Amino acid sequence: MSSPHKTSFQFISEPSDINFGGKVHGGSVMKWIDQAAYTCARTWSESYCVTVYVGGIRFYKPINIGEVIKIDCAVIYTGTSSIHIMVEVYSRSFSQKKFEKKTHCIIIFVAVDEKGDPKKVKPWVPKTEKEKKLQEYALKLKTLREEIHQEMKPFFNE
Repeated sequence: MSSPHKTSFQFISEPSDINFGGKVHGGSVMKWIDQAAYTCARTWSESYCVTVYVGGIRFYKPINIGEVIKIDCAVIYTGTSSIHIMVEVYSRSFSQKKFEKKTHCIIIFVAVDEKGDPKKVKPWVPKTEKEKKLQEYALKLKTLREEIHQEMKPFFNE
């Protein structure tokens, strides 16, 4: 993954990541997602970023302690100040050659200046058909989030 809009992390899950069932805690995975995606967003924006949304997180299979973890992140859409990142989490034991997908989600960051105000980011332009489809997906999710927000607004104290 040697592209300015992509980031990949690899490391080993540790005993401190364990949950009550003896597997890696979902909260640990969510922290890794935030760290890897932040690196991707910060690299793209060349600015400090804040997490504003994590959605569609889907845990497929548990991750075992001591496995090699791989987290792949890619920019799939940029707004004026927002960077939408697709995150995929994989793991494998040391005896396996191939990684198995365990989790995925979309996470959105906003680039901010020294005062914490949103800061304009350079636009990301998809080049491949896959990137174009991912950008369409990000825009569709954005519309769905806005519709859900409007529907739920009467139930929230804003």
